[in-house]
Amino acid sequence: MKTRRQARILELIKENDIETQSDLLEMLKKSGFPVTQATVSRDIKEMRLIKILGSDGAYKYAAEIPPDEDRQSHDYLFSTAVLSIDYAHSLVVIKTRIGMAQAVCAALDSTDRSGVLGTIAGDDTIFVATRTDSVAASLAADLKKMMNDKSNSIIP
Repeated sequence: MKTRRQARILELIKENDIETQSDLLEMLKKSGFPVTQATVSRDIKEMRLIKILGSDGAYKYAAEIPPDEDRQSHDYLFSTAVLSIDYAHSLVVIKTRIGMAQAVCAALDSTDRSGVLGTIAGDDTIFVATRTDSVAASLAADLKKMMNDKSNSIIP
């Protein structure tokens, strides 16, 4: 039962923007899992779910980002690891600190952004192919906002 419930939690957070434990609790009950708040809380801790900043500016639950040693959220990762972001036509280029491109790319891939066709990461550079020029411009602007949020940064 626990394995099925936790698999359903992963499906729910991937398919929906779930902001609170209460929201997750209600969705699980609607899915046929009679759970308590304590059970949901334990599942979140055990599964190491994190809160990330969604494209709409609200925080939501997501699966943990394994490559990041401190297991921080996307906004923290972007604010500390990304050095620059630019785009040309439908290609976004993200420069990161040495060795951080894979972690940033995994975080970006997990957001499942509309219009992103694919990503490629090296050691300190990420290429993001987008469907249109306007998607590239919008993505670059959104990522720059995350990059410039140094409020959570421990690296100057």
